Parts: sequence; C-alpha cells; structure tokens
Amino acid sequence: MANTPQAKKRIRRNEKRAEINGNRIGRIRTFVKKVESAVEGGDKAAAAEALHAAQPELARGVARGVLHKNTASRKLSRLTKAVAAL
Repeated sequence: MANTPQAKKRIRRNEKRAEINGNRIGRIRTFVKKVESAVEGGDKAAAAEALHAAQPELARGVARGVLHKNTASRKLSRLTKAVAAL
C-alpha cells in the first residue's frame, strides 16, 4: 500500500490515465472495425472512406503514446491492402 503522498497521488493519476488511454484505444478499434466491416461487405467506396477516417485516428494514437508506431503502421498497411484488393 502506498504510504507517501506522492505515491498516493501517482495511483490516482495512473487510474485516470488508464481510463483515458482505454477510451482512446477503444475509439481507434471502432474506426478500424468500420473499415473491416466495409471490406467484408465488399463496398469499396465505404471502405475507402472509412480508411480515410481511420488513418488520422491511428496517427493520433501513436502521437498520444497508446500505440506503437510500428503497430499503427502495420494495421494501416493491412487495411489499405484489403481496401485495394476490393
């Protein structure tokens, strides 16, 4: 158990940051799922539009530190490849 005031504050801060980061990751997943569902549906126009919306979200996740840059790059590459294959 934390005894010092700064350790207690750190615990409070970590809980807040974990919630915020979880929301950010959830938002990114939602955008990625929209692209994936459009690809499964075979709608190239909707998939391209969803990909266009997902790209800055992935970049924002990297900038905020919730995603590694290579992870975001890999996801974006795979989504782009899937949309192009339609």
